[in-house]
Amino acid sequence: MITHPVSAAQIVSTARQKAMLALSCLALSTLGITHAANAQEAAYVIFDPPGSIYTQPNSINREGAITGYYRDAQSVSHGFLRDRDGTITTFDSPGSTYTYAASINRIGMIAGTYNDAQGASHGFLRHRDGTITTFDPPRSTSTDAAAINGRGQITGTYSTNRGLSAHGYLRYRDGTFTIFDAPGSGTIVFDINNKGEITGSDVDGIVVHGFLRARDGTLTNFAAPGSNYTNPIGINQAGEIAGFYLDNRSASHGFLRSRDGTLTVVDFPEAILTVPVGINSKGVIVGVYNDADFANHGFLRSRDGTFTAFDPPGSTDTNPYGINSAGTIVGVANQGHGFLRIEDK
Repeated sequence: MITHPVSAAQIVSTARQKAMLALSCLALSTLGITHAANAQEAAYVIFDPPGSIYTQPNSINREGAITGYYRDAQSVSHGFLRDRDGTITTFDSPGSTYTYAASINRIGMIAGTYNDAQGASHGFLRHRDGTITTFDPPRSTSTDAAAINGRGQITGTYSTNRGLSAHGYLRYRDGTFTIFDAPGSGTIVFDINNKGEITGSDVDGIVVHGFLRARDGTLTNFAAPGSNYTNPIGINQAGEIAGFYLDNRSASHGFLRSRDGTLTVVDFPEAILTVPVGINSKGVIVGVYNDADFANHGFLRSRDGTFTAFDPPGSTDTNPYGINSAGTIVGVANQGHGFLRIEDK
């Protein structure tokens, strides 16, 4: 029984974690077998902000700038920006006790979430000059900022003190908001593209469906066949959506939803579990899969369906989090260090 209100930040954090938890906690599944390419030649850069004991890059833009968060020795979380030349700038939202940088757009604007001294969560926008604007949708008591697009539009999830339901929002560059709800009792938002199309999940009890919100506000629900849990993670400029779903044995499979609504299963060959975490403008999907030993590895799926496995040197636990239009990948490896994977062209 739920006896205390659940904040939007808690709901979204839980949804984010499900992708990783699926890789270690779910039952075995029988996956379709195709052929995977050998790992392509790639250069890796391992990095950490000064004083970090854990580094998580979340997003990389087309210029190669990276944002994410890190924890210091006191387990306090801070945001960081890593420029293309490797320079790292750390930052915190004003009054923050916890800063989580989620997304960076093509001109270097960063959106994320912070907690104040009372533990309430709010959204923030870090401008290119380093100044930070904080925000909340009207009547919000808990705000999560999930993604920012090239036009400076921010989307995410918020809740009010009137109930447990979570709602979606779209914040325009001028600071105004549009509020929306997908069908169901809760709306969890994950990503937005430059056209203003938004994807996420609607939660109705134990049933979770995906949704696509068009630029004009039209909402379309979708689900993987036979699944009661469909979780979109990313949307690209073509309106293609990548995510994962759970089958009737609670095993995790990846999916690709084309603009026409067609869903294609995306399972790494012979993997135990597969979870896509991002899709770029070329339709390349990045994600995580488990081998027979339940170890996490990264994978790429090209538009033609070819898979490539990868791990930074020495990594026994690889968790990618983002990919840009050039195919450069960021993530966590080697016991909590950030990595940058650059394909050798």
